Amino acid sequence: MKKLLPFALIIALTIASCKGKEASSDDEKTTAGRTPVAIANPQTGQMDEVTELNATSAFMVKTFVKSNTNGYLQEVNVQLGQQVSKGKRMFVVRSKEAEHLGTTVSALDSSMRFSGTVRIPSPGNGYITQLTYRVGDYVQDGETLAAISDINSLVFMLELPYELRPFLSNNKTLQLTLPDNSKITGTLSNSMPMVDPVAQTQRFIIRIPGGLSIPENLVARVNFIKRTKSHTVSLPKSAILTNEVQSEFWIMKMTDRQTAVKVLVKKGIETKSRVEILSPGLAPTDRILISGNYGLPDTAKVVVEKSPAR
Repeated sequence: MKKLLPFALIIALTIASCKGKEASSDDEKTTAGRTPVAIANPQTGQMDEVTELNATSAFMVKTFVKSNTNGYLQEVNVQLGQQVSKGKRMFVVRSKEAEHLGTTVSALDSSMRFSGTVRIPSPGNGYITQLTYRVGDYVQDGETLAAISDINSLVFMLELPYELRPFLSNNKTLQLTLPDNSKITGTLSNSMPMVDPVAQTQRFIIRIPGGLSIPENLVARVNFIKRTKSHTVSLPKSAILTNEVQSEFWIMKMTDRQTAVKVLVKKGIETKSRVEILSPGLAPTDRILISGNYGLPDTAKVVVEKSPAR
């Protein structure tokens, strides 16, 4: 009797294994012929219709450092691109008279400390963006020696298409995205009283926080808001399907656990990732296909592989 127990156990395990395989086979038959899909629920919230514009950094104030005497440059203490602070000694000019008579005067009377040199300091804080002369060069009174771009006058110039002027009230504060994907918040300020004759764009000044180390002529992206809608229903862009000429738009909506049907929709505003659905009305519990939906017939058998996004 004891010898029959192991044999009976083996038979029981074999039967259980066969039943498991049959169940697995039944599951495969159930999902056979159905398209695997992922679904999402409609969302209700605020949507902004935006257009992306360009803004270029620029220094509004450039100070020109000039010589105040005729003479020779004895010292040049700055370089192009260097940041200088107000009061820094930039140049020393030795007058033409001192160059020719300085040693003679000293020889006649050693108590006379005649140098004939003039020190020229920086008039403000900024970057050296122009440097005209070097040590030993002869300069005349009033001649420009260097240009300083005022570090506190850095702004961005927004190229705004003229037809977007009615939306200025929605864009008093703008976010600028730099090429390295860093972001800066700026305030829309004055406009330039001219329009580009070809592009028909008008320049607006965007003021940014001071002290930022940003080079001139850097192009940033600006999201300009055209209109805002509250409590509007939207779907991911991947849920929207269309024909070749984009004259008709539709979604695939689940009617039960395994059936999706074609539903024509009317679109509203769009963002980078979502589309407003104006009609028909969608409920938050509706299940809409967001992948596996391309090329499906009007009524299709599907199998959901991903739970609805909440």
